[in-house]
Amino acid sequence: MDRRDFAKTLAGAALGAAASAGRLPAAPAPARGAAEAAGVPYKTSVMLWTVFQKEPFEKRLEKVAEAGFHAVELVNEFADWTENDYRRVDRRRRKLGISFDTLLAGGDLANPGRREAFLADLRAKLTVAQKLECPSMICMSGNVVPGMDRELQHQSMVEGLKRGAEIVEGKGVTLLVENIDLEENPHYYLWSVPEAMEIIEEVNHPQVKFLYDFFHAQISGGNLIANLERHFKSVGCVHIADVPGRHEPGTGEINYDNIYKKLAELGYSGYVTMEFLPSRDPVRTLRTAREEALRAGRA
Repeated sequence: MDRRDFAKTLAGAALGAAASAGRLPAAPAPARGAAEAAGVPYKTSVMLWTVFQKEPFEKRLEKVAEAGFHAVELVNEFADWTENDYRRVDRRRRKLGISFDTLLAGGDLANPGRREAFLADLRAKLTVAQKLECPSMICMSGNVVPGMDRELQHQSMVEGLKRGAEIVEGKGVTLLVENIDLEENPHYYLWSVPEAMEIIEEVNHPQVKFLYDFFHAQISGGNLIANLERHFKSVGCVHIADVPGRHEPGTGEINYDNIYKKLAELGYSGYVTMEFLPSRDPVRTLRTAREEALRAGRA
């Protein structure tokens, strides 16, 4: 199951040669919290559900490293891992210089009747995040509750996130709330970026931030840079894909160069995460997207 399915229901020539020979060199990752390129405040990552789906997990990490990335985001790839699996994956990702920066925690925040289930899932996923040394978890609003006033669902999200913040407080993990457009899921509650920002500001906790998905936001009304500037302090992560089609930047209507420049101008130090479906060779496309993001961030 990928992140989209979850929302609907509640991965240099020398490096390429080494990969084809099964000998990816170790690539030390940037220190946690450090930028990966001089003059660029942010870091880059890949949402793993979008690429190399048919490959074994560790092979997917190798391909992400081949594309030059040092971080990946997860959905539930770890769902059936044993303790031996955790140890094996940890050894491999360390050798590749990769960290896990985000994983999916759960949903249904807008439904007060599902709050205890959300909190139980959050506690379970916090254990996973700590095992993986993962500093953030994505929380979803879930769908509109039929017959329930929207203001009650708004307040349910605020209260659920306050309760969630109590669980993660002091544990080095940030909760990220994501917007999803109504074309992808016509029943999803939190499609509005301004409302999402209001919710984060009402929660008012340093470990609760907004995951600004520019793909979904463009479909839901645009105004991407103005909303970024207006609520920048609430943003903890950004997701990248072009509209239409969810392919790489440059295939559609979003001017990502300007977005990257604005992120750098604002001093954004979080992750710029590629969550697109490559229209060409995935490794080359990911490598190009990363290079473009870092180049624009220096301008």
